[in-house]
Amino acid sequence: MSISSHYPEGERMELNKPQLWVTVDSDDFRHLPKYQGHPVRSRFELPQRYASLEPSLELRSGMEGFSKWIDRGGSATLFIIADQLDSMEFKEWLQKLIDTEKVKIGVHGNTHRSWSAWPEDKEGFASELKIANERIRKFAQNAWRPWFRAPAGYIAPWMAEVLNEQGFKVDSSINPTKLLLSKTGERRSWKAVEKAMQSNGLVERKWLTSKLLGLALPACGPALHMRSIGWLSKRAWNKCKSLERADDSVIEDASADVVTVYWHLLDHAKKAGNWRPPLE
Repeated sequence: MSISSHYPEGERMELNKPQLWVTVDSDDFRHLPKYQGHPVRSRFELPQRYASLEPSLELRSGMEGFSKWIDRGGSATLFIIADQLDSMEFKEWLQKLIDTEKVKIGVHGNTHRSWSAWPEDKEGFASELKIANERIRKFAQNAWRPWFRAPAGYIAPWMAEVLNEQGFKVDSSINPTKLLLSKTGERRSWKAVEKAMQSNGLVERKWLTSKLLGLALPACGPALHMRSIGWLSKRAWNKCKSLERADDSVIEDASADVVTVYWHLLDHAKKAGNWRPPLE
């Protein structure tokens, strides 16, 4: 007799209920693929107001809004870009967040390069990832986690081996929708990415999607604010509100059912700095 058979049906369902991993990306405007890091999309000149290594006015507003959300009881994993640590303002803000013990810090790259959009370059990726991981780990100390998110979700199967070699345990880069298969490199397959992660000992935490007529659509990040699918995204998030928050052991357990959501720091600058994630 299985352990679960000792429980009434309702309790067994509760035991198997998925848990929620709340994550946030720290990108500023200067990191966007349309300005840098992508062989095709980076065709626009970066406006002067975004060229500084210091946070843009919009990101400052987002940082302030996120801090308020944390103060109200929020908690999240923050995936940061290593070059943001060149800003004293950003570092001081991040340190205050870490001191609250309500955030964990993951790695979102060194400069937000869209690696899988370029030809395979394990050596280059390894070099940049090592720099990013060492800088972020040294700064974040106990808040650092061996968790990676590919910049802009550009993740290819060949990157899994490098992540494993550098000690990462979790990847959260897959947006499992056919609309974004170009981000997976030459293989054009999310399943190939997931299989590569598993083969290299990493747990893959795919992002929440919404459904329309059987088609999986993006539900996180920019999708939250798109007129065409924003309502679908919010509907998908509404179903997550009651989920228990996943701790480290659950996030790193490949057998655990984890729903992963993410948004951007810049989102908190919306609505005159009063934007909040649709989890409340």
